[in-house]
Amino acid sequence: MMERLDTSDANFAVSLERLLQGGADDRRYQQVVDDIIRQVRTGGDQAVVELTRKFDRLTVSSVAELAVTPEQRTRAMRNISPQLSSALEQAAERIRTYAEHQKIDSWHYKEEDGTILGQQVTPLDSVGVYVPGGTAAYPSSVLMNVIPAHVAGVDRIVMVVPTPDGVVNDVVLAAADIAGVHEIYRIGGAQAVAALAYGTETIAPVDKIVGPGNIFVALAKRQVFGRVGIDMIAGPSEILIICDGTTRPDWVVMDLFSQAEHDVLAQSILVCPDPDYLDQVEVGIERLLPDMPRRDTIRQSLENRGILIRAVDMEDAIVVANKIAAEHLELSVADPQALLPKIRNAGAIFMGAFSTEVLGDYCAGPNHILPTSGTARFSSPLGVYDFQKRSSIIHCSPDGAKRLAGVASTLAHGEGLVAHARAAEMRLKG
Repeated sequence: MMERLDTSDANFAVSLERLLQGGADDRRYQQVVDDIIRQVRTGGDQAVVELTRKFDRLTVSSVAELAVTPEQRTRAMRNISPQLSSALEQAAERIRTYAEHQKIDSWHYKEEDGTILGQQVTPLDSVGVYVPGGTAAYPSSVLMNVIPAHVAGVDRIVMVVPTPDGVVNDVVLAAADIAGVHEIYRIGGAQAVAALAYGTETIAPVDKIVGPGNIFVALAKRQVFGRVGIDMIAGPSEILIICDGTTRPDWVVMDLFSQAEHDVLAQSILVCPDPDYLDQVEVGIERLLPDMPRRDTIRQSLENRGILIRAVDMEDAIVVANKIAAEHLELSVADPQALLPKIRNAGAIFMGAFSTEVLGDYCAGPNHILPTSGTARFSSPLGVYDFQKRSSIIHCSPDGAKRLAGVASTLAHGEGLVAHARAAEMRLKG
């Protein structure tokens, strides 16, 4: 079912690259997204209403009807079970505790001549959070996106979530209430992204848009970047497991399934030096798959993009991991701490056989909004720092200005910028 590769094969690199290249063809959707954004920019509320009627089959006449009221939020909290409410609260508290450790603080230092240099850290004023709706319902993503924004000190957090055919997910609204969302609108797709970025008569624009979505949402976020900030362009979910053969094979099988059941484009990869262990996992896949409710999605995902890789040794496995730069990396080995310093590229690293990636999805504490498609080579998980911005502080004393002015004047003349030079030289005279 899953393709088998061996790092010792001459064509390994080419075969791996072919299997890593997956996902939808953006070009087929870009024109649709561009048109939707244009409609919202020019039509405001009315365009949002018409697009929501079209795509979500909702009979509404105003954006105000799409706003979720405090009473609806309260009702959603009452509608979920006490067990589910408790689980959301526990997950929220763990996410909040972890986020508190991420805060970046302002700082400054004073030089001998009295000049003060530093950095002032302030929160963003407003943030939009996109939450998938319809057949997908991810209350955990609500917590992961909203709580770090709260910890950063964001004053206005706006959530958008589509409700096709008017079906409202109580768990998502309950999560929003627990996380502390300020405004909620039942809109989705590229039209929701455009409304958040450019604003309408009812929805004030935000400074940054975060949260996962389908291809239309991803392309819309890319399109509005520059007008607003975005977290990342998320691709299909992925997991890479490095195993030394000491983990129970069925545990590894289920970890592979946990990614594959997301989407037929999701990718599950296992790297191990022991070919017999890879065989055991392959047998386990066929044995356990029939019991999975989403077995058709899992099977198609594993057949399309799943990979079992035999590495020469664990050092070779690390090379593969750093090449792939996976969203989720499990070090399912006897001594994960020994491998950790060698890992350079990964969104989140799960240490040891008991640290299944699923715990990170929901309640471990670190954020599950992670870089995908190899972007962990240059980007990081969503965190409090994504909702903070930094301003440089320069407060020159008279003596400090004189000391720096000569250097600045010389460099400015070297660049042919006379006004720059003279502005510095004036400070030389005091």
